[in-house]
Formats: sequence, structure tokens, C-alpha cells
Amino acid sequence: MASIQATRLRKGMLIKRGNDLFRLLELHHLTPGNKRAHIQVRMRNIRTMALADEKFRAEEDIERATLDEREMQYLYNDGDHYYFMDTTSYEQIHISNEALGDSVNYLIPEATIRVEFYDVEPVGIELPPTVDLLVKETVPGIKGATASAQVKPATLETGLVVQVPPFVNEGDKVRVSTETGEYQSRV
Repeated sequence: MASIQATRLRKGMLIKRGNDLFRLLELHHLTPGNKRAHIQVRMRNIRTMALADEKFRAEEDIERATLDEREMQYLYNDGDHYYFMDTTSYEQIHISNEALGDSVNYLIPEATIRVEFYDVEPVGIELPPTVDLLVKETVPGIKGATASAQVKPATLETGLVVQVPPFVNEGDKVRVSTETGEYQSRV
């Protein structure tokens, strides 16, 4: 196991506390007045799905979970689980909706992504920086509107709603950042 200083923790990392694995959901670096700096963390136990809040001293070493990554193809979901197939062995695995969190908004069938494993247990996925998604529903663009400050909501094929410029129409493909969930460009 690799240790990492608390100040180097980042959102999305997996850490080990005792025998449990936690995914970091939120973290805030706090330096109150004349007291020592600390990091306030909200994390989710990936096995029990329980939320936990914890405070780490800035200089504290945290045990980081070492993960194996395998390239897999996303197949389908049945509402509660998302199914993936190993591109080399054709072995299929599933990951729960809760374990994937917001990542499900960027999954399209047959997309190749990296699945993270801790020992033999799938614990999450690593998304590409951007994904191209089809616009399923949006209001028609306003003629003569300038693209500078005008935006409108668009529902994409995965159900994700993003703000897009007025010239984007139903049936267009748009590039969305998987980190911020924001519209990048029309494809």
C-alpha cells in the first residue's frame, strides 16, 4: 500500500481506513486562525455505501488503495447494475449504480473505458476527459440570438441535462466534459 500526505488527497481517490475502502467525494482544506491546518473529507464506503465525514491533519499520512485497471467495454444496465466485458478475456462483470455515482451520465453502450479493481473486486471506472453524446431533447434555437450569453437546457441520450448554445438542435452530437459536466463543443 502506498501512503499519501493528506494535503495531496483529491476528489475521486480511493483510500483505505482499517479494512474498508472509501472513495473521496468532497474535501476542503481548512486553516483556522492560529490552529493547525486540516483537511475535512466526505467519503463513501464502497462496500456498504455508507457516508462518512472525517478530519485529517495536514501532515498525516493516509493509506491510498492501489488499484489495477483493465480495459473493458460497457454493455448495458438493468437499472441497478451496469455490465462491462473485459476486452481480452470476454469475462463479464457488473458494478452497482451507487458505486458508479455520477459516472453513469457519461456511459454509452459499447464505449471502451478503464475499470478499476481492488484485488478482484471492481470498485469504479475511469472516464475519458470528454464524451460525445447525442442531444435527445432541447427547445428550438431563437433566430438572430447571439451565441455569447444565450444558453438553453438540452437532455442528452444518457439523461444528463447540460446548458448548450442556441444553435445546438435535437439530433446534434455534443462534446461534454466528464469532470465538470459542461458543454464543450458541437461535434
